Amino acid sequence: MRTGDLIEAIAADAKTRRTQPAAVLLPALAAGAMVAGAALLATIGIRADVAAALATARFPYKFVVVLGLAIPSILLLLRLARPGAPRRGPALALLAFPALAATGIVAELFALPSQAWTPRLIGNNAAICMTVIPLLAVAPLAALLLALRHGAPTRPALAGAVAGLAAGAVAAFLYGWHCSDDSPLFVATWYPLAICLPTAVGAAAGSRLLRW
Repeated sequence: MRTGDLIEAIAADAKTRRTQPAAVLLPALAAGAMVAGAALLATIGIRADVAAALATARFPYKFVVVLGLAIPSILLLLRLARPGAPRRGPALALLAFPALAATGIVAELFALPSQAWTPRLIGNNAAICMTVIPLLAVAPLAALLLALRHGAPTRPALAGAVAGLAAGAVAAFLYGWHCSDDSPLFVATWYPLAICLPTAVGAAAGSRLLRW
């Protein structure tokens, strides 16, 4: 049997299942995010000045930047769970993240004197960011990997990596409510670095757990 015929047969079989991957992946992600959110509230909590921060430009914008990674990665994951599903659109949409981050950085560089750039980039919470985001990503990633077993990803490592990317982005979104470093310089540097770990773990786990 040719590879194309095999993929078509798997796709046809997936259509006959009562539970489609999307119907499992999205609730699984929501459940994992709820667990991560509860863990955040039970441990470090959210920042005390949220109301005041919402009145600034930097605090809301960091969530826009993170959503520019979370939404496309989730959409791409839904495609990867179905053999033969087109992936180009969601994959290209991932470019929204660097574009949004770059826009924020340029605005920050123009708004601040040059001597303030390095302190804003380093921030006060880099170590916490690099620790908390991967920890908060554990529950969403585990939920997504389990949910992906209801699909038929033809590239298990890639599907696992994108699951880790989505979980890391969700974790970064949650962590943003605690983090007092709102500068785009900080967000564009430390948040992606923290998300790299769940992405790598997802790739390694996916290559084993999603193989068929």
